Amino acid sequence: MPTLLIADDHPLFREALRGALQRVLPGVRLHEADSVDALYALVDRHPDADLLLMDLNMPGAQGFNALVHLRALHPQLPVVIVSAREEPTVMRRALDHGALGFIPKSADSDTIGQAIGAVLDGERWAPEEAHNAPATSRDEHEVAQRLRELTPQQFRVLQMLGAGRLNKQIAYDLGVSEATIKAHVTAILRKLGVTNRTQAVLMAWLMVEPDAIVLPVEEQD
Repeated sequence: MPTLLIADDHPLFREALRGALQRVLPGVRLHEADSVDALYALVDRHPDADLLLMDLNMPGAQGFNALVHLRALHPQLPVVIVSAREEPTVMRRALDHGALGFIPKSADSDTIGQAIGAVLDGERWAPEEAHNAPATSRDEHEVAQRLRELTPQQFRVLQMLGAGRLNKQIAYDLGVSEATIKAHVTAILRKLGVTNRTQAVLMAWLMVEPDAIVLPVEEQD
């Protein structure tokens, strides 16, 4: 039987999804994570998992950043987005950034089973309206390509910059020195092709929603 990973920070939804999967795939092996950091550890423990079902927004993830980064780290792992965001443009962006499927959280068990079966068979699956939505912009694709160059730690630092954290706060949270964070910031700016952290955050937030932007405080690096 297949091994599926579930990444969602809402326990009640994980329980509901687990029940739906066990009904459509009796005997399926399921493993769960409630944050992006926990998801990275989960994938490391189960590198041969058959499929990841992943929410777009959970601790450590906003928009498509985590999807893009995860696809770069584990290109062999098929990813299906399961989200309450059901706008056709959101579905299309998820597919354009490497997801093999998009299942709305409002979907019933039959639809979930159909979608999972299609992806496990190597096909893509999403509601019809997703395929009719405009393609993702070239600028967004270019940003995604640059984000793929970041290491997991650099990605964490960039996410924390986007939350408005200072170097010393990030260093404390990650248990490293402030000098180490400064080195990470320098590497992030170089890989993203920008000159300051505000530009880096604006570039990363192109993958999310414009009204979610929190500009960082510029520091001497």
